[in-house]
Amino acid sequence: MTAHDEYIAKNLNPVLHQLTLELVKEKPENPVNFLITLLQKRLGVQQGISEKEELRMLRQEMARLKQKGDGSEHEKSESESDESFAEEEKLKSKKDNQRSGVSAEVYGQWNKKEDFKPTIVEKTSEQKTRLAGILGKIFMFAELDEKEKEIVIGAMKECRFSQNSEVIKQGQDGAELFVVDVGHLKCFKKINNEDKLVKEYEAGQCFGELSLLYSVPRAATIINTTDAVLWSLDRSTFNHIVKDAAVKRRDRYEDFLKKVDLLDDMDPYERSQLADALASVKFEAGAYIIKEGEEGNNFYIIEEGEAVATKVIKEGQNPEEVKKYHAGDYFGELSLLKGQPRAANVVAVTSVKCVSLDRYSFKRLLGPVEGILERNAKKYEEIISKLS
Repeated sequence: MTAHDEYIAKNLNPVLHQLTLELVKEKPENPVNFLITLLQKRLGVQQGISEKEELRMLRQEMARLKQKGDGSEHEKSESESDESFAEEEKLKSKKDNQRSGVSAEVYGQWNKKEDFKPTIVEKTSEQKTRLAGILGKIFMFAELDEKEKEIVIGAMKECRFSQNSEVIKQGQDGAELFVVDVGHLKCFKKINNEDKLVKEYEAGQCFGELSLLYSVPRAATIINTTDAVLWSLDRSTFNHIVKDAAVKRRDRYEDFLKKVDLLDDMDPYERSQLADALASVKFEAGAYIIKEGEEGNNFYIIEEGEAVATKVIKEGQNPEEVKKYHAGDYFGELSLLKGQPRAANVVAVTSVKCVSLDRYSFKRLLGPVEGILERNAKKYEEIISKLS
């Protein structure tokens, strides 16, 4: 990773992502004014300057951040900002029931959500079953209910690309996202006039959603290195079905994470990042959530239900109960912290619903609470030592 890329990842992306989250959560009538007020509060800027000056300040700050990050060709000049200000003044006079969304798509009388008619592309039963399995493993689709999944699967269109085809191109408008069914693809981003490989995609992964979420041009170019079978989803279906579900999912997880004592010291942005990375998983009563001696790749927090930790204390004897878990409790961190096999079993006493975090996300997102995890791990080891 170059210093340029590192700056984007550490300094630019978190700011833009947090502003977007705040917009999606609050859904203000006037997103620009909302952002101005939000930035003023965080920076301690006094109120009282003119509205036009406020808009100018916000644009300058956003332009400065982006310019330092990637010199985006989408930044507006000062004169363009003045021209767009006049258009924003006109928008203010529109009726209250015409709301500007975070994606800058205005739903007026001509574009009501209730007018949405889902696209239907004929598929075989085998294709539908295959798609349902793929979508169930992709976080943005995982929380859709059965009816929503049915609509999304019905709207997806099969796309076949021969080897070395350019599936999407950086800078172009994006009208759909893609889910990989078969094939291998590489993602290139132009940095300092040079195409840099930044990511690779395999079957079961998706790309292209950023253009739909934020109504921005493609951020990178993606080329398939083999013959590929992809499934595309159009902007309209994504916005009406998937985006709303993703927002609701994030809100639900953020509300839940606020109640987890372990995460008290995390700020709202850190919790929102964590919420996006969580996967939901269910276990029936009696099922093993983790097994002693197995490799551990996931960290769990119980959302609903009860579970117990059991461990073989004396060789040759049955496992003994060493700890109980309820909603808000967590487990599985020992293997991830120490790189060792699971130290105990965790068994569902009732039907249990957990949220889980994979090894990479655990290391990346739980840095603020790693000290607490280490302390609690020592307490657990002391309990086992006493029982032994």
